[in-house]
Amino acid sequence: MTRTFAVPAAESHTAVAHLLTRLQVETDVADVHADLTAGVPDLVVVDSRGDVAWEQGHLPGAVHLPTAQIAERAAATVPPGARVVTYCWGPGCDGATRAALEFARLGYPVKEMRGGYEYWVREGLAVVTTTGSIRRPVDDLTAPRPAVGCDC
Repeated sequence: MTRTFAVPAAESHTAVAHLLTRLQVETDVADVHADLTAGVPDLVVVDSRGDVAWEQGHLPGAVHLPTAQIAERAAATVPPGARVVTYCWGPGCDGATRAALEFARLGYPVKEMRGGYEYWVREGLAVVTTTGSIRRPVDDLTAPRPAVGCDC
């Protein structure tokens, strides 16, 4: 008896549709970092957390727009046609999902960044705080050591 396949795997066409849908609405920290580093035009990364969290630290270049304010402030904050990536605290928080839903309702192309702020920090990437830019050590449970590549 297999616990993993106690419920049989989906038919391949069902799996393809499901996985493609996930990739259409989600992205990961590494890809967002690569795009920000490359200066991809019309990409707007939105931190949907509150003021205290924003001040504790946020992604460089991110726009602060708490979820509850998206409907009223998005048009003045995010250019029409911009591609939006939302993030919140981490994988245990639905804040980025709710924020992405608000942007989708407004007609923006949007993706949620899986892992959120937590995984950005745990991967050793720079964050901006009230005292400047900082980096924490890489957590090797979330990111490869510098000499090892994920190759995904």
